[in-house]
Amino acid sequence: MPARSAGVLAFRRRGGVLEVLLVHPGGPFWRNKDLGAWSIPKGEFGAGEAAEAVARREFAEELGTELTAPLVPLGEIRQRGGKVVKAFAAEIDLDASAITSNTFELEWPPRSGRMQRFPEVDRAAWLDLAEARARINPAQAALLDRLVDIGGG
Repeated sequence: MPARSAGVLAFRRRGGVLEVLLVHPGGPFWRNKDLGAWSIPKGEFGAGEAAEAVARREFAEELGTELTAPLVPLGEIRQRGGKVVKAFAAEIDLDASAITSNTFELEWPPRSGRMQRFPEVDRAAWLDLAEARARINPAQAALLDRLVDIGGG
């Protein structure tokens, strides 16, 4: 069974322009990657967990902000590695430069025996749809279309 994640595509309107909030993964593997590396805030969930609750939890863990806005289902997408992502949209506004992400521990450099802590998300940004399409994980681009289809844009 493929891994399952749930996440939130946050959006806002600024000067009549639709913007979405994307996050860049932290850690050494992603340090020099940009186009195609950004994502919606999301995380894995297991049996018995409700996707909406997981999406809210992961949003809080990756951005440091509790999400209380209503969630609108955007359906599921399948990423290249097989992971299924169940996504929701939420209209909110927050300061992307002030995020505080949870961290993870990784042996770095590899085989060094030295454990280091890295933020799960090293930055977040509000992007218009064209910029978001260039930066988002290609499999997640369908979520941008779905947001527009439900009237988010």
